[in-house]
Amino acid sequence: MLKITFVCLGNICRSPMAELIFKDIVKKQGIENMFNITSAATSSYEIGEPIYYMASKTLTKHNITGSHTARKLNKQDLLSDFILVMDNNNYKNVLKLEGIDKNKVFKLCDFTSNPREVADPWYTHNFEKAYEDIVDGCTAFLHYLKTNNYF
Repeated sequence: MLKITFVCLGNICRSPMAELIFKDIVKKQGIENMFNITSAATSSYEIGEPIYYMASKTLTKHNITGSHTARKLNKQDLLSDFILVMDNNNYKNVLKLEGIDKNKVFKLCDFTSNPREVADPWYTHNFEKAYEDIVDGCTAFLHYLKTNNYF
């Protein structure tokens, strides 16, 4: 079973969206039992909060459901097979953690044909753009896993 942890700053927008989107993708393919999928924050700003309502609204619009409570990245998460971050700041913050295997940390959209950061909707409120980036990243990441015989 592959453990995948999605990471962003507060764990209320992008990383829980990625968690729920990736869960939906693998469930639709009938391979959800091959994964342990979670998400976490690099900060403690939003710990205990639910997924941000606009992120949830965007997921619901695309028929993706699920609940989430924000939490901070912990030592157990560092044992993940892949730690997929949303942007350059998350990447730098995760690489600073003691005990991190740097070979497991990737930016989600680096798996796509158009490597980039996942658009941050916190200030722009463009959750649809974040959704599109995340779907692109998750789809490309799953293709990478299949192509490289991870399961």
